[in-house]
Amino acid sequence: MISALGAAGTAFILIVPVELPDKTFIATLILTTKYRPVLVWIGVICAFFVQCVVAVAFGRLIGLLPHQIVKWFVVALFLVGAGILFRSARKSDDGDGGADAAPNTVRSGLKAVGASFLVLFAAEWGDLSQLLTAGLVAKGNNPYATFLGSWFGLILVSGLAVLLGRWLLKKVRLELVRYVAAGICAALAVVTAITA
Repeated sequence: MISALGAAGTAFILIVPVELPDKTFIATLILTTKYRPVLVWIGVICAFFVQCVVAVAFGRLIGLLPHQIVKWFVVALFLVGAGILFRSARKSDDGDGGADAAPNTVRSGLKAVGASFLVLFAAEWGDLSQLLTAGLVAKGNNPYATFLGSWFGLILVSGLAVLLGRWLLKKVRLELVRYVAAGICAALAVVTAITA
């Protein structure tokens, strides 16, 4: 079992490139065109908190299985992640679907937070970041540290969407980020398979 700091760092480093080109970033960006950005961010990070708790709990349940089965399950999760990211990188990015539009309405605070929470909470079920978090915990990484690393990674990505989203979409080729993330997942699958 790696140290708590190592587990948090691993989760953080894995989650950020996986989520940057993902629907999390785009959905948060689009929500900021409808609601005040800080309220969107509050709702989004609350949704991520719950999703990370679920992922860690699922990973702990997987970890109760026989050790060899767990290792191959984790290899499968990483390979699925690499495949999804590689396939999505090959598709052309059509843009953000109107994220350049100015916010058209300022909604009440609670409504904005609630809407942001619900959108991201629903969108993240079975998402790659949730599966990878569960896989890291099942592999034996510290569950609390993995939770924190994953959650902080998601907080960073959503914060980037809120603060720099429109600029990033114009400057950074998301296909490149997806290829890098796919490579990271594939490397983790290989390393896990070798140790299995």
